[in-house]
Amino acid sequence: MNDRDNNILKHILEYCDKLKQFTADMDCGAFEKSELHKDACSMCILQIGELVYNLTDEFKNTHASIPWRQIRSVRNIVAHHYGSVDTETLWDIIFNDIPELKKFCEQTIIWQ
Repeated sequence: MNDRDNNILKHILEYCDKLKQFTADMDCGAFEKSELHKDACSMCILQIGELVYNLTDEFKNTHASIPWRQIRSVRNIVAHHYGSVDTETLWDIIFNDIPELKKFCEQTIIWQ
């Protein structure tokens, strides 16, 4: 893995951690009522999608088990259709998909 991909994974991990922090001690109902939390989490998801776009094709092909295109697609939905992003979908992404991405980053990053 090159330094660029490694640094991108570190940034993705930071956003995964922020998502966990922003939703700590919340349930889906409280999340749905909080525009602040939805906005903050949407921005993190958007940033993760942007970062994924900058990973090299070689890296993404080597780790094809990660749904890179879907991550990027979610970024596009958040960026271009923000008002119509379903709260339950965001919640599902944060609690089901992000932990898997975080685990992948933690296992893959080369700490120097």
